[in-house]
Amino acid sequence: MTSCPSPLLLQLFYDPSLLALLLEQIVNGLLVGSFYIVLSLGLSLIFSLGGVVNLSHGAFYAIGAYLAYEAEKRVGFFGAMVISPVLVALIGIVIERLFLKRLYGKDPALGLLFTFGLALVAEQSLRMIWGTTGLPFSIPDALRGQWIVGDFIYSYYRLTILGVSVLAVLGCWLLLNRTPFGLVVRAGVRDPEMVRALGISLNPALAAIFALGVGLAGLAGVMSAPLAGVQPAMGSEILTAAFVVVVIGGLGSFWGVVLAGLLVGVVRGITVFGCPPGAEASMYLLMVLVLLFRPRGLLGERFEKFE
Repeated sequence: MTSCPSPLLLQLFYDPSLLALLLEQIVNGLLVGSFYIVLSLGLSLIFSLGGVVNLSHGAFYAIGAYLAYEAEKRVGFFGAMVISPVLVALIGIVIERLFLKRLYGKDPALGLLFTFGLALVAEQSLRMIWGTTGLPFSIPDALRGQWIVGDFIYSYYRLTILGVSVLAVLGCWLLLNRTPFGLVVRAGVRDPEMVRALGISLNPALAAIFALGVGLAGLAGVMSAPLAGVQPAMGSEILTAAFVVVVIGGLGSFWGVVLAGLLVGVVRGITVFGCPPGAEASMYLLMVLVLLFRPRGLLGERFEKFE
């Protein structure tokens, strides 16, 4: 059985280079957490308004990476970062209008079964179109290089991704809290029957939220592609982590998801430094500990329509 190098933590007090390495792992954890946040925000929004647990969310993450792979050849990486999430959002609108809207307000198991089947179809379609092996996706030339401060060394690309993630989160918050559309969405989450009684249809908001949610998943796929590569099963591999973040943060809580993503990322980063074999298990242990004391998550809200 692999043991954790606990003496390594003690050496931090004697070796500044190890402290820089720990700081690098923490920042790497924040980077991983930023992927989780962007992906999980979309998952949480779709459930909050539509009541659908979207098991195909990881598939849209993979589709975003594959579309970016094709778009990057024609418009460059930065163009692909814009075009790919938009195309994923358009695909999401088509699927939501044709199929998913029929499941709102019905047995949640129907939504689970449909999105699970959709995820399988999407993954196999990616294999049929692009093959079963992974595709190379290099870091753009403009973002190559490293930022060096003393013993701390970090990639420009990773710093850029952190910045893009912050902008994505702030953009979502402004959309939901500073626009009439956001007012309808928040009212629909709180009391959908009252919104309908006021003569406001939630159908356009449901379609827009699903498009926004899967578009965020596509953006996360684009950002991770140069670091993790592009392969058909990449969506199913990260979907579990996204659910863990949503559960820890609390259903219906915007900032809960953000806080949970950062917390999971930092815990993973520190665990990688002190005990690499336990890195994957650390987020599940964190989830168990949070649910023991906060069954609704860190900042979770109560949903009367689901209780």
